[in-house]
Amino acid sequence: MAEKKISKKTLMKSFHHWYYGNLTCFSQEHMQTFGYLTSMLPIVEELYDKKEDQEEAMQTYTAFFNTEPQIGSVAVGITASLEEARANGANGIDSETINGLRAGLMGPLAGIGDSMIVGTLIPIILGISLGLSTGGSPIGAIFYIIVWNLLAYFGMKFAYFKGYEMGDKAVEFLVGAQGKAIRKAVGIVGGMVVGSVAATWVSVTTSFELKNSAGKAYLVLQDKLDAVYPGLLTAGFIIFCWWLMAKKNISPVKVMLLLVVIAFAGVVLGIFNPGLKY
Repeated sequence: MAEKKISKKTLMKSFHHWYYGNLTCFSQEHMQTFGYLTSMLPIVEELYDKKEDQEEAMQTYTAFFNTEPQIGSVAVGITASLEEARANGANGIDSETINGLRAGLMGPLAGIGDSMIVGTLIPIILGISLGLSTGGSPIGAIFYIIVWNLLAYFGMKFAYFKGYEMGDKAVEFLVGAQGKAIRKAVGIVGGMVVGSVAATWVSVTTSFELKNSAGKAYLVLQDKLDAVYPGLLTAGFIIFCWWLMAKKNISPVKVMLLLVVIAFAGVVLGIFNPGLKY
């Protein structure tokens, strides 16, 4: 019997299903499970002729799956390669093996992806976009949309096909000592980038001052703070937001709403001055 081989057309179809639909029917119960199913469907349909074999193969991918979707493309590529090997009767490759590999990759891929994509790449692109948006220019928004989509598409495509090419050989690299070193290094870089973006684009100052009977200010709080620690309020607010989200598990939306309340109360009490003129 001739060896079964997944065509380039089917691999591209599978990749596009993952690229466009990795969050298909997303829920807390299933996360990216259905997105994974849609990406494996063209693979299974090409490898197996009988409907019963297709159904049995697809049952493998009904197990829970969730990771960072961009870097997670490599997992889909790896399982496409394993599914091809299983269809050709390779020893030791069954549903349990494939699902064990998928479960083992979720954490490491999420660690690399969240640090590299969410913690490093996106803040860098946003920082450039904010600079281009100075004065209300739409160029920043356009730049972000174009650059992010190009990087996401071609980056995910590279990861998918590299995973297919390497097969299970990629697993040791991702979960072994090299993978741990990469996750640690990217995490450090990500922290530096987020800190740089915060220092560049966040600025919190106070307008609070005390005046004498003649109306002349004899204590300007911001000047005193700058003399001790320039940017103290900015650093304090950033650490406060980090503490709420990282230590108290408060969602970013609730933190933003809390900041709105603090800003409103601060303006009313004269602590902050938004500089608005009517």
